[in-house]
Amino acid sequence: MKNMQPRLSGDILFIEPGSGAAGDMFIGALLDLGFSFEELREKLLLLPLRGYRLSVEKCSRSGIQASKFDVCEEHEKRHDHHEHDHADTGHERLHDHHEHHHRTFAGIRAMIEESHLSSWVKEKSIEAFRRLADAEGKIHGTAAEQVHFHEVGAVDSIVDIVGTMIIMESFRSLRVVSSAVNVGQGTLECQHGVYPVPAPATQELLRNVPIFSNSMTGELTTPTGAALLMTLVCEFGVRPAMKITATGYGAGTREMPGGANVLRISVGETFSASEKTADSAEQVAVMEAAIDDMNPQIFGYFQEKALAAGALDVYAESIQMKKNRPALKITCVCDVADIRRFAEIIFRETTTIGVRYTIADRITLRREFHKATTQYGQVVMKVSLLDGRPVNFVPEFEDCRRLAEKTGKALKEIQAAALHAYMEE
Repeated sequence: MKNMQPRLSGDILFIEPGSGAAGDMFIGALLDLGFSFEELREKLLLLPLRGYRLSVEKCSRSGIQASKFDVCEEHEKRHDHHEHDHADTGHERLHDHHEHHHRTFAGIRAMIEESHLSSWVKEKSIEAFRRLADAEGKIHGTAAEQVHFHEVGAVDSIVDIVGTMIIMESFRSLRVVSSAVNVGQGTLECQHGVYPVPAPATQELLRNVPIFSNSMTGELTTPTGAALLMTLVCEFGVRPAMKITATGYGAGTREMPGGANVLRISVGETFSASEKTADSAEQVAVMEAAIDDMNPQIFGYFQEKALAAGALDVYAESIQMKKNRPALKITCVCDVADIRRFAEIIFRETTTIGVRYTIADRITLRREFHKATTQYGQVVMKVSLLDGRPVNFVPEFEDCRRLAEKTGKALKEIQAAALHAYMEE
């Protein structure tokens, strides 16, 4: 396995859970894309969780070369073939001794909040566990805060979720899309007995999401895999029109008849972004709402939600409305095909009762993302191309802020070092 950061260009990340999805498959696929295993291991140490070892190795699943990621608890005696409660896909497993795995959502959230992980990783990790807690709470008639995780509270599942978010932070600017999810068929045995596939929590998490089963038998999508999909994916559907620039394969636990037990994740450029020239135009929807009765704090939350859902831009302006009321005009720019989806987000996350939109032409430069290595650490550089030539290059603010906080250096020093390192490279 090469220990490097991905030097990938693109504006879309496409997930294909055609053989299901589990936490270790997610990390395996993302490592296969080129993320540094050593950096993942180092950043996981920021989480107050010990007593485990990580490994990644190349393997073959039905002839497909993939990366197999594993978490091994140090006190366990392992065999050549692990015992899994999700044996057909990932490594979420049953143990003979469950007492240290019965963590609550509140406890896991506190563990993550107390860590020195980035704010983005904390937020996304907690969101994934909250989704799991909400699903389990609904199934068992328990408040989310009081849910006791069993298999999902084990060390490996915590590492899977937090580790996935650590890597996904490098791809946070990309639009995340997933094809339909294969949940498998048959039965599974878990903490509470035997259930038909999918597990109750998985089925609850994947409500309103396209799922299917084929000839592959067993539990293919685990609760952890489902929670990661629901936390990261902006939309589910067919493959977008895209030019693929890189592909990673994450291996499940074992070979399976009927298909390759892998999760495939691709990075690429949508045709509208990769094929246009500097003087070509694309159409976007400019959606607006004027609001005079909303707490301004809500806008920040709405902006984060809209950007995470794939909005091209989100901003607010101070305006004066009838009866001299101060107000905000919020603007959300999105793809024309996404008008309905973003209208729903605006209605759900703000207090407006009406949204207007216009279709506008715009011209944009193609973007690439590169890693610049400074004496303080690595920084993602956003590079804009005009007719294939770089014309703008800007260091990623969040990377610079993280290094400034870590080293105690001024933010402007980190930014200057990143620009210098990129020019040198």
